[in-house]
Amino acid sequence: MSRRIVITSGKGGVGKTTLLANLGSALTSLGARVLLIDLDFGLNNLDVVMGVENKIIYDILDVIMGKCRTKQALIPDENNDKLYILPTFHTFNIDQVDYEQIDKVLREIEYMFDYCLIDCPAGMDAGFNRACRLAREAIVVTTPHISAIRDADKILSVLSNYRLDSVGVVINRARGDLMISGDMIDIATISDFLHTRLLGVVPDDDQINRNLLLGGVIKQGEAYDAMGLVARAVDQGSEVIYDCTRKYKGLIGTIKRKLKRAV
Repeated sequence: MSRRIVITSGKGGVGKTTLLANLGSALTSLGARVLLIDLDFGLNNLDVVMGVENKIIYDILDVIMGKCRTKQALIPDENNDKLYILPTFHTFNIDQVDYEQIDKVLREIEYMFDYCLIDCPAGMDAGFNRACRLAREAIVVTTPHISAIRDADKILSVLSNYRLDSVGVVINRARGDLMISGDMIDIATISDFLHTRLLGVVPDDDQINRNLLLGGVIKQGEAYDAMGLVARAVDQGSEVIYDCTRKYKGLIGTIKRKLKRAV
């Protein structure tokens, strides 16, 4: 049976879908077979992030309505034979899709995968409940900003009502230069406030922004290295966290901080 992990956040705009896509890719680098499931029916942009929006023939609604078999709706990543996407629909009354229908779809195919990563709508509406009921584990994504951290804390409190085997936090878009200068909340403070296992820290990386224009996951850069550590934390229980402040320490680091601020 695959590990079903819902990727959620207290608010939108924290990079939840992008992190899910790159975590899935990083897990395949460890030998895992991964399915990415888009249950964010409101925004449903996983297909865009993965660069497969023009390859969709069937989606999860077609499976539910009996128009195709579940395997027919799966889209393989063209560069990774261990990574698949199950897209969602773009126009439909989402109230007509319930937890049991989606659970039945996943049960038909989850034997094919080691991980099913579920993209969850931000917030705490019916879509959030649907996605969390399907999962056995959860990862909450936040950024080092007060509003995002407070919302993540609220989500963590709500998740305690679900029967989840584990819950972890990933801090996304961390700026090591700003943390050292005191202009951004540091990792230790965030971790202490949320009081939940920290799975990883992903730095703000221009490589991700470039990939968002073209679609597909990142293949290099600081964020790529950080996602590899997050994957090891999820898959192997590693406690090694990417240090986004390291290159900004010392004399050379001070110069780098000044140069970055001047850009």
